[in-house]
Amino acid sequence: MSDLPRKAVTRTAKLAALPLGFAGRATWGLGKRIVGESAEIVGQQLQQRTAEQLFKVLGELKGGAMKFGQALSVFESALPEEVAGPYRAALTKLQEAAPPMPTRTVHAVLAERLGEDWQELFLEFEDKPSAAASIGQVHRGVWHDGREVAVKVQYPGAGEALLSDLNQLSRFARLLGPLVPGMDVKPLITELKDRVSEELDYDLEADAQRTHAEEFADDPDILVPDVVHQCEQVLITEWIDGTPLSEIITDGTREQRDRAGQLLAHFLFSGPARTGLLHADPHPGNFRLLPGGPDGEDDWRLGVLDFGTVDRLPGGLPEPIGEALRMTLDGEAEAVYEMLCAEDFVRDSIELDPDAVLEYLLPIIEPARAEEFTFTRGWMRSQAARVGDPRSPAYQLAKQLNLPPSYLLIHRVTLSTIGVLCQLGATVRLRDELAEWLTGFVPEQEADEAADDAADEPEQKAGPRQRAGARPSEAESGSGEDGHAVEETAAEA
Repeated sequence: MSDLPRKAVTRTAKLAALPLGFAGRATWGLGKRIVGESAEIVGQQLQQRTAEQLFKVLGELKGGAMKFGQALSVFESALPEEVAGPYRAALTKLQEAAPPMPTRTVHAVLAERLGEDWQELFLEFEDKPSAAASIGQVHRGVWHDGREVAVKVQYPGAGEALLSDLNQLSRFARLLGPLVPGMDVKPLITELKDRVSEELDYDLEADAQRTHAEEFADDPDILVPDVVHQCEQVLITEWIDGTPLSEIITDGTREQRDRAGQLLAHFLFSGPARTGLLHADPHPGNFRLLPGGPDGEDDWRLGVLDFGTVDRLPGGLPEPIGEALRMTLDGEAEAVYEMLCAEDFVRDSIELDPDAVLEYLLPIIEPARAEEFTFTRGWMRSQAARVGDPRSPAYQLAKQLNLPPSYLLIHRVTLSTIGVLCQLGATVRLRDELAEWLTGFVPEQEADEAADDAADEPEQKAGPRQRAGARPSEAESGSGEDGHAVEETAAEA
């Protein structure tokens, strides 16, 4: 019944052709230079052709190949501009669309899972998918009670294809490394493989989405569509309109970019604190910017989709993250180093200079220091170059640090979110979100005093009903005007 290229030999052949294609284009490029064409022009042509072949194959295969492509797409900001240019359009394609599953296959899955009379459950059902992603595609419909719904149908054979692709990609991970200089793609592939079973389980996804929808039901900033019906291979949720974040990245206004960035940061840090879950797939295709925020129709809020991958954090983000971040900003080198050792970021067999560790960390957490920070591709590239250059002290120190398994997904989600913020070029009051939602970031005594003040004056409490990132004066007055007294970063200066 499946229309995915399911046979291992077929999928392996397509993926194996990628490194052969890279080599063939390098030979073609050499020939072009020999006959006198500009090396710069030839280089751009090579990059464009490489991007087109890579993401055409990944998109066609869906499954793990496309999942890998989507995971890479949020790191586009780290690429040097001469490389990023040709890749950017191809990467973005993977955030919103893939070749659709034939109608006959969709109907067969729905008949098998919802019953032969499945069409009676809907007042309307659109055969043409509104979105197609790595393991499933979404159709718009109207449920029998009149609600507009999104019907997510899993590709038959998706699990087999997912594992087959990721296993094959891991075999030539070294050849894929140049796609994102300074990044080791093999751990990324391994982590994606570890999440396969959760990604395919629509029971788990429905539970995670219900939890978020219930918690954010009255939130003026965040909208999570509720689950309408769920069974194996089919998940039906409320439909939400809105502009995909990928379109805001390419065509959004300055106000939209800043608002989207603030809301994304707000959701990243408030979500775990409020639900005990971390949404772990923060690529732009999973977010929508909708009109009708706290300040009316001219304001925006963030619609959040796809809860297939989550990290379970019953106490919210681990307190050591907030404490280490605060102590780093305060320049407490010895205390930061002791905490990193206690949390196994520094193994017992390794001894490092606390001051060198502090020097390594400070540029990375620069966005948490400023009252407002403008995330840019330039800043992201400067960080990637600093950590990815084998000649730099930062690279040598990073090689000696360890990433404990319990922090792996948190680390990837945070980096991915920062990548999206840099694609947006958003100015964000990140420190406000950290102070409100990240346990340990504010010293315990100050946090207790703030809680007491909030209890005495509940109407002034900064919480989920207050506009995300609002200045105190703005929250009190009801004004929705955004100021832009933006600090320029050291990387941009």
